Amino acid sequence: MEIVEKVKVANRLGLHLRAAAQLVKASCKFKCRILIRNNQGHVDGKSLLNLITLAASYGSELTLVFEGEDARDASRTIQELFLNKFGEKE
Repeated sequence: MEIVEKVKVANRLGLHLRAAAQLVKASCKFKCRILIRNNQGHVDGKSLLNLITLAASYGSELTLVFEGEDARDASRTIQELFLNKFGEKE
């Protein structure tokens, strides 16, 4: 199964180290492959170093690609992180 979703980085600090670490922690709970794409390319959603190279700032649009048996659950979990601004107040 493959699921493709678009999200916007809504937290003011963008996809900085703490937010990226939360994303990796959540992604690693799933068996499916998770790719995160922007206009500069795509990276493995389970790699902190790769996520940081995206330099996704506030307002950036990212495409999330989930491939595998638990893709639906992974999609919900990861989208929730973005919607909740990674727990940041601003």
